[in-house]
Amino acid sequence: MNAYQPRPESHSFILLQVLRAPEVLAELPLLAEHAEPALLTQVIEEASKFVGEVLAPLNREGDEVGAQWKAGAVTMPPGFRQAYQAFWQAGWPSLACAAEDGGQGLPTALEAVLHEMLNAANHGWTMAPGLLHGAYECLKHHGSDDIKARYLEKLATGEWLATMCLTEPHAGSDLGLVRTRATPLPDGRFALSGTKIFISGGEHDLSDNIVHLVLARLPDAPPGPKGLSLFVVPKFHEDGSRSAVYCERIEEKMGIHASPTCVMRFEEAVASLVGEPGKGLNAMFVMMNAARLLVGLQGIGLLDAAWQKANAYAQERRQMRAPGSASKAGEADHIALHPAMQRILLTQRAWIDTGRVLAYRTALELDVQKHHPEAARRESAARWCSLVTPVLKSAWTEQAFSGASACLQVFGGHGYVREWGIEQHVRDARVAMIYEGTNEIQAIDLLLRKTLPDGATALQALLVELHGDLDRVPEAGAARDALQALGEFIRTELLPLASAASAPADRAHWLADDFLRALALVLMAWASARIGATPGASQAPAAFWRFVWPEFEMRQRMMRTTLARG
Repeated sequence: MNAYQPRPESHSFILLQVLRAPEVLAELPLLAEHAEPALLTQVIEEASKFVGEVLAPLNREGDEVGAQWKAGAVTMPPGFRQAYQAFWQAGWPSLACAAEDGGQGLPTALEAVLHEMLNAANHGWTMAPGLLHGAYECLKHHGSDDIKARYLEKLATGEWLATMCLTEPHAGSDLGLVRTRATPLPDGRFALSGTKIFISGGEHDLSDNIVHLVLARLPDAPPGPKGLSLFVVPKFHEDGSRSAVYCERIEEKMGIHASPTCVMRFEEAVASLVGEPGKGLNAMFVMMNAARLLVGLQGIGLLDAAWQKANAYAQERRQMRAPGSASKAGEADHIALHPAMQRILLTQRAWIDTGRVLAYRTALELDVQKHHPEAARRESAARWCSLVTPVLKSAWTEQAFSGASACLQVFGGHGYVREWGIEQHVRDARVAMIYEGTNEIQAIDLLLRKTLPDGATALQALLVELHGDLDRVPEAGAARDALQALGEFIRTELLPLASAASAPADRAHWLADDFLRALALVLMAWASARIGATPGASQAPAAFWRFVWPEFEMRQRMMRTTLARG
């Protein structure tokens, strides 16, 4: 089966036409010069060429050969190092990094489009540069001048790659259990000792150096998350000596075989402190939040890749007569004409297109939050990013897996056979529901940390803002009703019962997954209205209302059942 091919016109349509990115960027002094549609379109087109011509052809062999570990060294699949060297030397990692750090200073939305295409084309390869921008932002905001001088430009350009070393064998999502120790050295640095697991790209031959960002405890640190500090450990020091950091093995995984998921051992590895002692999670959250947006984009990209394969197959495969067929007697129809196949394909298209609207807007809002001259606008952008990021990460990675499985169904028995390539998307997509905070943790974060504590003030403000946005959109009545329905449910049912003094302590936790899914559906309703109001729109809006939106009523009923129990 042919490899994934980016369709730059589809990305440009969402970013430039639906979201009107040039108008948004024109309001930002540092990015106004990059607001020209021609420039944005050109970057997207050039990115699609690199992805389609260089990266996508490596995906199949990367999955079959996988990363190879031997005596502590990891060799990547054929062509991977050459592709990465071409990638960073062409300037792709530096798109949205500041010019003074060696970056290009372009809008974050372009980076979002790029990473969606990269993950669609070759998820395993893209795991390596996927953490680059987050590591860059983390050190830019929290690193000392010395750390910035040593690492910032190398990370901004992508010449060096980075890792995020959090998880330990006994400490998965509960980072308060981390045991890795940091012992002070006479020169002001530290010696790190401990074992980290599930470290994506902990060892490889793609780049000449790897910068590890590691959570560890100082000797006098209190227990729990408040005792964690953040450290930076390079694979190679400036004098060329190698750090005492060792890759003990790589995991044999369900998917993303081309990405080495490493067990890393630190044996008094010399490290530098990032930020303040005991504030490691604060610094690391900069990197984790950036990663969560990129994981949401992984979901969209993987779903698009699966849809492409299934759609192409449906246009070629003939099976039986479709209902109402006008074909000659005895002639089988393409399965694309069968309603069952149309439903599968149209449903995934609705998720892909609305997901792009939400993800690309999140990227735009990140730049608004940084650069808009008006405080109120920066505040609304921060609100959007805080509330929508966990929804993107959770809902679209779940759909990537279930939607890829549905696309496999289009192939029938052929989908279960490796030669067609669709089963790889199912395997690869599954992990995105787990890392960077499981989807269940995203739901708890949304409801218990970002909605209930302020009485849903921020979320209600977001819903009102989106409702006002649709006041200018003809025929958006259904979407406005959707926004009102969720707002009314929150005000009259969720808040009174979930926050009541008599409510069981675990009630909100039982609600969280359904609440996140309900918000995802309402955000999709808004996005569908925006798409439908744009000339040249696809069938996605109609498919959303027909095949996806009815789930909202089910989620409401499930939450009401939970709220009603004693």
